[in-house]
Amino acid sequence: MNQIDRLLGIMQRLRDPETGCPWDKEQTFATIAPYTLEETYEVLDAISREDFDDLRGELGDLLFQVVFYAQMAQEEGRFDFNDICAAISDKLNAATRTSLAMPALENSTEVLARWEQIKSAERAEKSQHSALDDIPLSLPALMRAHKNPETLLDGRV
Repeated sequence: MNQIDRLLGIMQRLRDPETGCPWDKEQTFATIAPYTLEETYEVLDAISREDFDDLRGELGDLLFQVVFYAQMAQEEGRFDFNDICAAISDKLNAATRTSLAMPALENSTEVLARWEQIKSAERAEKSQHSALDDIPLSLPALMRAHKNPETLLDGRV
């Protein structure tokens, strides 16, 4: 058994309606969200300290959050962990195909410009009208304020 399957199995047992953990069974997308944010900050902290032993554990905690969301979504018939993996794989494959179909990129600035083209196409598919639509409303105010001028200066609005 690979480790991903092991982790998914643990999550299934934790959420089992009859034998699962009472706390885990009570959780919803909304109640787990603050923990996801906390785990994200712990990942960033480990990176800033260059503590790679801690980073391994914190990334595991963050992955557990993704698995938790996937399990809840699967229980509701919305999607599962494989669907999440497929979505990011498809997105990265589309980016790679776009990159391979166009002239070679010379530097990271060109790569970022290409990525913005891909994101712009995604916004069009989602009926988003502005790059500002990509800035999550749940982002802390200072981070939103920081992203707005970057977006405006990049001419993506």
